[in-house]
Amino acid sequence: MNNPTVIDKALRGTLPALMTAVVFSFFINIMALAAPIYMLQVYDRVLMSRNVSTLLLLTLIVAYVYFISSLLEVIRSKLLIRAGVLFDRIANPDVFRAVHRATLIHPSPRHTQSLRDLDAIREFFTGAGLLAFCDFPWVPVYVIAAFFLHPFYGYLAIGGAFVTFGLAAANEYLTRAPLNRATQEAMTANNHSVMSFRNSEIMQAMGMVESVRARWSRHHEDMLTWQAEASNRGGLLLSMTKFIRMLLQSLVLGVGAYLVIQGAVSAGMMIAASIIIGKALGPVEVAISQWKSFTNMRDALRRVNGLLSALPAKPQQIKLPVPKGQLTLEGVTAAAPGRKHPVLMNISLSISAGAVVGVVGPSAAGKTSLARVMVGVWPIAAGVVRLDGSDINHWDTQELGAHIGYLPQDIEMFSGTISENISRFSPAATDEQIIAAAQLAGVHEMIQQLPDGYNTYIGDNGQALSGGQRQRIGLARALFDLPAVIVLDEPNANLDSQGEAALLQALGSLKEAKRTVIIITHKTNVLSVTDHIVVMQNGQVQMSGPRDQVLAAVLNQQNPELRPKVQAVPA
Repeated sequence: MNNPTVIDKALRGTLPALMTAVVFSFFINIMALAAPIYMLQVYDRVLMSRNVSTLLLLTLIVAYVYFISSLLEVIRSKLLIRAGVLFDRIANPDVFRAVHRATLIHPSPRHTQSLRDLDAIREFFTGAGLLAFCDFPWVPVYVIAAFFLHPFYGYLAIGGAFVTFGLAAANEYLTRAPLNRATQEAMTANNHSVMSFRNSEIMQAMGMVESVRARWSRHHEDMLTWQAEASNRGGLLLSMTKFIRMLLQSLVLGVGAYLVIQGAVSAGMMIAASIIIGKALGPVEVAISQWKSFTNMRDALRRVNGLLSALPAKPQQIKLPVPKGQLTLEGVTAAAPGRKHPVLMNISLSISAGAVVGVVGPSAAGKTSLARVMVGVWPIAAGVVRLDGSDINHWDTQELGAHIGYLPQDIEMFSGTISENISRFSPAATDEQIIAAAQLAGVHEMIQQLPDGYNTYIGDNGQALSGGQRQRIGLARALFDLPAVIVLDEPNANLDSQGEAALLQALGSLKEAKRTVIIITHKTNVLSVTDHIVVMQNGQVQMSGPRDQVLAAVLNQQNPELRPKVQAVPA
């Protein structure tokens, strides 16, 4: 038997509320019989006896029943709302983390579909979908009640239910394939649009708008074509369903009138039968209308459980001591997420706590890949990365992150204020810690010049900031709370002379603070603060050792691929 996923745990957690809602549905459906009973009594007793007191008493009783039924529906609704909130609180964290892990291993915007799938599951089990299936078992009860009035009414209810269900099943069968294709094309078109608009400046500057629009439009047109096909198939069946429903309503009254004339039933029984058959067909129609949400929920449940099973949450890790910063790589081989060809091959390095190490080499040598492996964002195929002797996989991810500072080549800012970005959105961060990180990165004065200072809202991906400003704020984020290990990938790529001076001062302060710093760079002026240098080529360590010794060896060797990469920056 498969291990239960967090979705199973969340459903079990909400089970008491769901079962209570089912019990309430039982009583609500019983009380629904009050309407035909009332009409039966009014037509067959009150009108015959002309007794106003009886009419008043019956009306008060049915009003009380309606009030209780409405009250139960309100309570049931509140229960389901609370169950939905509880379900989300239990399941959401693990699903979000699984989406995050999946994105690291196989980068794709499609993984976020699981978050929408979670909403679909919650909405079904705590909304109209569950209620529809709670009411459906009452169809036989209403059919039996119709038989008690007259066999014709019972057969009419059974026939109507089967015809309605058959038309709905045919509608589902004929429209399922085109709707699935339409959904796939819509998701593809949406992904294209999201990725394209992230590069809207390039589209505008280089005249790519129409070509990109045409690429998106092909998928959009395919989506419209498949939707139209599904609508054409479903339109006829829906019209037939409406025809059957209206015909049944008229047949109940028409044949009922004939039975009254023949003396087989009373007028009250005719009206009651009309209500009861409507109640019998109602749950069928509601269940049919919710069938699509059921199939969506079923598919969503399969996808989310598949993701959770493929990427199970790590067991709770023991809290390790605060690291000093010794970083060791032992025979590490790694490939880019989703790829099989390794970009790092048998890397072995030992970096002492407090050391400042420069990593140089030609483009595509594996420098950025090495940085990603060091901070644990790339999985490794072989070998191990250790922090203070402990495999980084033995660390709780959240705990490890607090001891890591990382400045990637592509600086990503999050929607929020500058202070929130610097503090890594930590609710426990203090103003003193945020300002200290900014001052260490030499960006405090620059932030003060912005419209709202540290409260400046920078928008998605920091589009309100220049490349240099993003890089300097990203550096402050990496230095927040002085982590033990700091990995900087091309930290001066977008900096002017003032920014480079601030960077060199920050590196000097980190060196004095005995923090382990790994700097990936092409500029030798940054290497002046390093203790050791690692030279990468073709995914392997070609050379490593003390700074001056390695620089001299690199500059004197006859390798034309390496030499240009460590030239001094012109003044």
